[in-house]
Amino acid sequence: VQLQASGGGSVQAGGALNLSCAASGSIYGFRVMGWYRQAPGAQRELVATVTNAPATSYSGAVKGRFAISRDSAKNVVHLQMNSLKPEDTAVYYCNLVLATPRLTTYWGQGTQVTVSS
Repeated sequence: VQLQASGGGSVQAGGALNLSCAASGSIYGFRVMGWYRQAPGAQRELVATVTNAPATSYSGAVKGRFAISRDSAKNVVHLQMNSLKPEDTAVYYCNLVLATPRLTTYWGQGTQVTVSS
């Protein structure tokens, strides 16, 4: 299984970006797909996730500004980021959890998002 993230970049505060993550390979037993981020000197933190239901969840820091969606037919997840703030600056990582053949977590390569004030 491979995850390919795209869509990062630089934007001014108040702007928007859209991240995409495409999963390829043997995608069986889908559980959850989402985005995490890691700022310099900080731990990786959850941003948003989407399940098969589909049910979405967001961290308090992004709720109301970010929206996660999934195209199940294409195994692609999108993260629409609006009203970006300088504190959103981080490397964003795509994450996929599969339950078949065993519970396994996969990570994408990360994409940089930089928000300037």
